[in-house]
Amino acid sequence: MPGTPGVSRTLVRIRTCAHNQPMTNDIDYFEIGTPAPEASKAFYSGLFGWEIGAPSEAHYSMIQGGAGGLWDTTSMGGGSWAVFYVHVDDVQAAVDRAVELGAAVALPTVDNGQITFAHLTDPTGNRFAVWRPNANE
Repeated sequence: MPGTPGVSRTLVRIRTCAHNQPMTNDIDYFEIGTPAPEASKAFYSGLFGWEIGAPSEAHYSMIQGGAGGLWDTTSMGGGSWAVFYVHVDDVQAAVDRAVELGAAVALPTVDNGQITFAHLTDPTGNRFAVWRPNANE
């Protein structure tokens, strides 16, 4: 990432395997949910030097051109979270298995056309997400 020595190399290792293909069951995206997006933008860009884009119609701003996202949660109850995304082969199977192991569904499965994802909380209350890209039609 520009201006943040060492971070870009780490993210590249997290996001891809040796052949530059997305790996499954690896963390490869993060997201910050906040009812105070301007304060969060000021904090994270001030702390890490992150470029945080303008919000989309869905109130979602990309961080560092796609390494992560900042979501204004005002319209969905105003929750705050920091969540990591794990790339899986089958979102519903991962959700079902997580629930079997004691997780709770925080945000049911969403298909936004490009990706399918769901947010869960582990048995101790930590939020995480599973996702996969949709097949190119």
